[in-house]
Amino acid sequence: MQRLFTEGFIVLDISEALISFDAERDAAEVQQFMSEKNLALIGVRKNGVVAGYARRDELIGGTCTDHMHTFDDKQVLSATSSLQEVMGALAERRYCFVSVLGKVGGIVSRSDIQKPPVRMWLFGMITIIEMFMVRTIENLYPNGSWQQEVSKGRLKKAEDILRERQRRNQDARLIDCLQLSDKGYILIKDPEMRKDFGFESMRQAKRAIKDLESLRNNLAHAQDILTHNWAAIMTMATRLNKIMTRI
Repeated sequence: MQRLFTEGFIVLDISEALISFDAERDAAEVQQFMSEKNLALIGVRKNGVVAGYARRDELIGGTCTDHMHTFDDKQVLSATSSLQEVMGALAERRYCFVSVLGKVGGIVSRSDIQKPPVRMWLFGMITIIEMFMVRTIENLYPNGSWQQEVSKGRLKKAEDILRERQRRNQDARLIDCLQLSDKGYILIKDPEMRKDFGFESMRQAKRAIKDLESLRNNLAHAQDILTHNWAAIMTMATRLNKIMTRI
């Protein structure tokens, strides 16, 4: 299962070709082209090889080479980099680049996380996290003792869902009918759990769970996940390895 999430999707599944221009091209002409094509960045070629990049809003006067930025090693990913590595790169910058056969030829921006491969990857991660939550709750609170940690209202809602699933002849348990946030709140009551996953306070942990549930809902309903869910995506990506080792 760990291989699926580290190798199932790679950066080439979401990257775009990096359009590039010779270093001596007139900056104003290139800027005009970028405006027409709605490009924020272009590659800058020297001796036929992309040696850096330029931003549209900086291409004022001179040639492309006058406005060229060299690549930071942290910005450049190999063609086989996992989506988790992509998220790590995008956590620090709005763009990262893709190297194919030793030469930069692709680009990924934060907006690319809206694409289907990333949505599938994220939804799969949330499913794995819920599996982890259920398993951990059952270990911490055996024989259904976790029910004491849930409010009467939330427990009744889970019982209603369970009855409906049973009516439809669906195989389900009461714990499976809890909302994601309910499961999360049970776990973060344990100080060791909060510490283990890097949450410095109960408030921070609750915020992360709320963000995670919001992300799951937006993924399920094909809504925008970049504007409001970036923090949740970063939280999941940085904690994925820890969770996967426990499943």
